[in-house]
Amino acid sequence: MPVSNHDLFLVVGGTGKTGRQVVTRLRERDARVRVASRSGEQRFDWTDDRTWRPALQGVGGAYIVAPDEVTSVPAFLALAADLGVERLVLLSARGVDVPGYYGDAYLGVEGHVRNEDALRSTGVGWTILRPGWFAQNFSEGFFHAPILGGELRLAAGDGAAAFVDTGDIADVAVAALTEDGHAGEVYELSGPRALTVSEALAEIERVSGHTARYVAVPPDLFVRELAGQGWSRADAELWAAALAPVRTGRETVIADGVRRALGREATDFVEFARAAATAWRSESRP
Repeated sequence: MPVSNHDLFLVVGGTGKTGRQVVTRLRERDARVRVASRSGEQRFDWTDDRTWRPALQGVGGAYIVAPDEVTSVPAFLALAADLGVERLVLLSARGVDVPGYYGDAYLGVEGHVRNEDALRSTGVGWTILRPGWFAQNFSEGFFHAPILGGELRLAAGDGAAAFVDTGDIADVAVAALTEDGHAGEVYELSGPRALTVSEALAEIERVSGHTARYVAVPPDLFVRELAGQGWSRADAELWAAALAPVRTGRETVIADGVRRALGREATDFVEFARAAATAWRSESRP
């Protein structure tokens, strides 16, 4: 039976890009939702297992987002299963099952694989979401401030990506939490077409009137530039490595997860840009 709207849903990472949209969609269905994060309605800390049980108590289904560096996800998943959670939906990442997808420098793959394996071993209804690069990075994430400044410098070369709308990720997550037919599924998620960064910026200009140019930066220089802005070298190298699939063209592959999960096509980048157009207009600038 599907988990019903009368059950309590937990969203771990409920203030993030995908989590807050999952929260909104569940509440639009009149579902009861517990938002868990360090700053959310329910205090939750991956490094403090004393916060886990209160977050999980009485929960029927959970959507789980964890930072790459967190190693405690398997223990949390085991506790969730012990406490009777019936549905677990885990946000993973595209390409974690493909050797060399991110090159040798990206250290997050091992954690994603470990989390996925732990989820499968819980014995409850599980679903794994593997999205590619978020379209929302342009409107509210890492790319946003440079775009407002007129120049986006990335170690993405001339590569392209099928940027996925986080609203699609949330729709798939909610379907997996509330409907039958998604248990045991791994959904690879992307947009319906691949765009270069320059093409994405051109779409943004068309809908918002704001112009920004893309500058392809060699990875080593990209790391040095981020370090010069105050980033730790480890974080800068992580970003450069995360962009490797865009540089190498691996993110151009169109995934079918949205269609399989929802029975519709994924949201096109231009639809995302129209909805987010105010993010790049003058009144939105600091």
